[in-house]
Amino acid sequence: GHGRVMGCFGASFILPFFVSSGGYINCKQPLAALLCGSAVMAPLHAQPLSTDSTIRDVLAQPVFQGFAERLLPWDDGREPPNLPLDRVAELMPYHSHIHPAEIVETLNHMAAQRARGEAVFYEIYTEADKRRDPGKRHTGIFMFKGRDNAPFAMIAPGGGFAYVGSLHEGFPIAKRVAAQGHNTFVVKYRASAGGQAATQDMARALAFVRENAAALKVNPNGYSVWGASAGARMAAAIGSYGTQAFGEREPSKPVSVIMLYTGHSNINRAGEPATFAAVGANDGIAAPRVMRRRIEQLKAMGVPTEFHEYPRLGHGFALGSGTSAAGWEKDALAFWQKQMC
Repeated sequence: GHGRVMGCFGASFILPFFVSSGGYINCKQPLAALLCGSAVMAPLHAQPLSTDSTIRDVLAQPVFQGFAERLLPWDDGREPPNLPLDRVAELMPYHSHIHPAEIVETLNHMAAQRARGEAVFYEIYTEADKRRDPGKRHTGIFMFKGRDNAPFAMIAPGGGFAYVGSLHEGFPIAKRVAAQGHNTFVVKYRASAGGQAATQDMARALAFVRENAAALKVNPNGYSVWGASAGARMAAAIGSYGTQAFGEREPSKPVSVIMLYTGHSNINRAGEPATFAAVGANDGIAAPRVMRRRIEQLKAMGVPTEFHEYPRLGHGFALGSGTSAAGWEKDALAFWQKQMC
């Protein structure tokens, strides 16, 4: 079943069913019963990255083995190996205000987490799933640990359904949210298979976390979905129609949707979750008026809403460090927390 998974842990997290051959081990029980991890028996060490480090250095990072390619935006491996991280913005053409130092800091945080033997990455599909659809080999979730048994957030970065901008729009945001005590996940979805497949991947990611909540030490209830641009379309669709509309057996909906800069306008008149929306006033891709109109419609339905339009700002700003949007994630967290009261 879908609950049978493989996870990535540092080798200091040793379980008796590990072998020393390297690679992954296929679990025969759900994660709630067994946690699988790296089968490498020697200790793993993180090699600190800098803005002078290259894509090749990221891929060669010992603690990222088995999922390193899924840190990067493109599924086809087009990232030039010699590209230094201070030019990483070239890989994410739909994004802006990309800060290489912020990205490097987050990658080093993730590397240190795994070197300590903590979880960083989980497969969400079985090997059988991936044999049936090889595109699913590009999927998974990255975990940023908050407090034990705290609610969780699932973040879907954007990229126009061409790439997944986790480096800019996923990991740095997740690190901030987790620092406030919430367990936070970033979904790596199939980037070039269209919005339906991507949303199915997000629904599977949510179901995976809820199915394995006890082992992951997260509260399966009261969760929020976060998304930016294309990822916001995914988050909003799940908010509107639930995971069951995207292939999952167990119906589930978030208590809050956090949306950044998207032209998504669909509404489920039967009911919508609380929705926080933010956009730059100068966004030429996701018109602020479209987001504002949807929020007004939700408000008229009695749905709790919050809308922010930040001056002098365009599309794809993510955390918006150094801009008029800086700190928006704190407002979004406060909004989500209100829905859990």
